[in-house]
Amino acid sequence: MSYSTADSLPTVTLDDVRGAQKMLSGIARITAMEGSRHLSQLVGAPVHFKCENLQRTGSFKLRGAYVRIAGLIAEERAAGVVAASAGNHAQGVALASSLLGVRSTVFMPSGAPLPKIAATREYGAEVRLQGQVVDETLAAAQEYARETGAVFIHPFDHPDIVAGQGTVGLEILEQCPEVRTIVVGIGGGGLAAGIALAVKSLRPDVKVIGVQAEGAAAYPPSLVAGRPVAIENPSTMADGIKVGRPGDVPFKIIGDLVDEVRTVSEDALSSALLLCLERAKLVVEPAGASPVAALLSEPESFEGPVVAVLTGGNVDPLLMQRILRHGMAAAGRYLSLRLRLTDRPGALATLLGVLSVVDANVLDVSHVRTDPRLGLTEAEVELHLETKGPEHCAEVRGALQEAGYTVMT
Repeated sequence: MSYSTADSLPTVTLDDVRGAQKMLSGIARITAMEGSRHLSQLVGAPVHFKCENLQRTGSFKLRGAYVRIAGLIAEERAAGVVAASAGNHAQGVALASSLLGVRSTVFMPSGAPLPKIAATREYGAEVRLQGQVVDETLAAAQEYARETGAVFIHPFDHPDIVAGQGTVGLEILEQCPEVRTIVVGIGGGGLAAGIALAVKSLRPDVKVIGVQAEGAAAYPPSLVAGRPVAIENPSTMADGIKVGRPGDVPFKIIGDLVDEVRTVSEDALSSALLLCLERAKLVVEPAGASPVAALLSEPESFEGPVVAVLTGGNVDPLLMQRILRHGMAAAGRYLSLRLRLTDRPGALATLLGVLSVVDANVLDVSHVRTDPRLGLTEAEVELHLETKGPEHCAEVRGALQEAGYTVMT
């Protein structure tokens, strides 16, 4: 890699990305490009998914991790590597290390999902659970590196990582040469920077649009400030892009080459994950669904053909269950209601009869009859209903109100 005299930051070139592509031949899959008829209709132009959720380890992270570790000298390899991650980077480092014959230690938060912990161990890493949040886990990994001499493998802030992730951009141009816009999620920025570098070097006419979760959007204020700015307490269901501060190396590339960075809501992320599952039959984690969320939020603002990069598919089943319910609610297909009724025989049956008439499918009923908040003749009912969309939700509420019920939520 070369170094900029202006700011002494390492820079990444197209040759670096091409070198990474050769290095990854036979290691990383050339992932599929799948069309989305539903999104194509919304956008008014072809929309394709770049399915990095089908990559080995379930995300793009293997690409950068392998290139970074493969570039270590013999003495560094002998010392082993260490990483900190709640999931995708952990698995990428673990598999890359195993393929290269390097000992790896991965620190993960104590609350990391069990499937991700098990997968990281199965790929060959020693897993150490330490810290409640990723920042604490990161500090533990860096302390381990200082004490043992192991090489710390950063998840995004290194030129080798950026070059490895940039191979996704080369594949997109090969698989969809007519592309006009590429949409990709941004956390620390390694993937977006790599894609932008590779694509803009060959096709400066192609737009690259980054997407962040509203509650973890460090790039917009950083781009305004002209330097990486940390945000406090980033919060989003999309753990893969939940990063409080941009990386120095990717930030410069993104500032120079990415055309726009947008933000999306949690509701949009849930709806996007649900769409990927239902319409495309693809399991995608919330971070991986962020480009789809952006397309759903403002479909008319994208110039097609569009490629949306589905960055990963490693989602905990329990989280998936909650997200799907949230996504169904956001799409008007799941409705939670709380109301009070007179506590008398047949009252609950009468209520359910009203719901039956409007064809609302009752998933769950909670019937509370003894509570200090209730009057002597009152009962409270909480209902979880499967509905057919926003208009049907309004119809259900209207039917209940017309029947004399006061809907509380």
